Amino acid sequence: MFVIARNGRRSLIFKLNSIRNFSNNTEKTSYYHYESDPGPKFIEPSTQRILKSLTCPSVEKVFRKKSSQNSIEYQFMTTEKLEKKFEEMSALADKYLQMPPVVMVKNNAPKIISNDPALKNFSENTHIFTDITFGLKQSERKVVIRHVDGTLENASMEVQKRMNQLYFPLKGRKLYCPKMLQEPHFQRCLDEFKYEFVLDRLCIQYEPYEKEYHDLTSTLYMHVNENKKFHDLRSTRHFGPMAFFFAWHKIIDDMLYDMIKKEYLRNGVELIALMNDLHNIEYDKKILDRIEKSPKQFGIVEELKKSLNSTPDDIHEEIRNAIGKSREDFEIDDFCLNFIENFVKSKALKRIPLELAIQTFKETNDEKRRLYEGLRKAHGIN
Repeated sequence: MFVIARNGRRSLIFKLNSIRNFSNNTEKTSYYHYESDPGPKFIEPSTQRILKSLTCPSVEKVFRKKSSQNSIEYQFMTTEKLEKKFEEMSALADKYLQMPPVVMVKNNAPKIISNDPALKNFSENTHIFTDITFGLKQSERKVVIRHVDGTLENASMEVQKRMNQLYFPLKGRKLYCPKMLQEPHFQRCLDEFKYEFVLDRLCIQYEPYEKEYHDLTSTLYMHVNENKKFHDLRSTRHFGPMAFFFAWHKIIDDMLYDMIKKEYLRNGVELIALMNDLHNIEYDKKILDRIEKSPKQFGIVEELKKSLNSTPDDIHEEIRNAIGKSREDFEIDDFCLNFIENFVKSKALKRIPLELAIQTFKETNDEKRRLYEGLRKAHGIN
């Protein structure tokens, strides 16, 4: 192994008798893949707003301890400092919930740079040249291979990734595919519902444009869908990409059923709107404006403030806390339910379970509404 200098850049050259594959050797393949590049749709501001809303950030889940250590820190603050701390926690939550990008699988075919017959059999080994200039992104770092027959070509994505990991290792990434991402261990992790743990590991080991990443994530998403375990990923950075995956492939029925069952009707409307946007299906987009103008159902700052205010400010807040909804919430529910019912009747694949879920919600919501109006009347509120 030795170092050479060329054009102000440093390169490493070393001999390899064989190039080991840096990819997952599992034979599992994905039945769902992106036929066109989903990246432009994924990064659209309207799509990002919907995905962030679907995530439903919860203080308890976003800031939970993932290790066995459980320590508590107490601080005395003024009201101004407390307000500032709330804003800082909200910004930190946005950082924790930063979604992995959804992009197309990158073409892995090596590109031949030149063919020099004069160098044929010059060496018995294949040589790999790696640019080790500091400060470059891994995607910008050039890696080329000189074969024994004199052919010079750009390294494949697996080889380039391996060379980058050798000289500029990323924390947590291995030079080999971890066993937990290979069969039968991968399936065992899914059967134990360790979805977030597996997805976090996938984000470390693979880049979003690698085929292995697409195959394994799509397999995991379908396992979540089959077992109706959507809440396991809600309030994590992986819920948005999963919802995008279901909307892209038009398989949102089970997730929509879960949202109706848990009374996340606003999210149900947003999920349907997301699928319509991705497939250029016409619908009344004013419904999203109506939802955005209404009071937010979820919010880190609001949840933090509510946790401190154990005593309601007035009787209206007390009634809302008792029932779980306000009069405006009931109005928004009726508005959203009408939109969802129209979708179920015309486009849903699993119509009967969704209609039963809607009927159950109506009965429960009507009972809550009667109780809400009764409490208001008892307190002399019109």
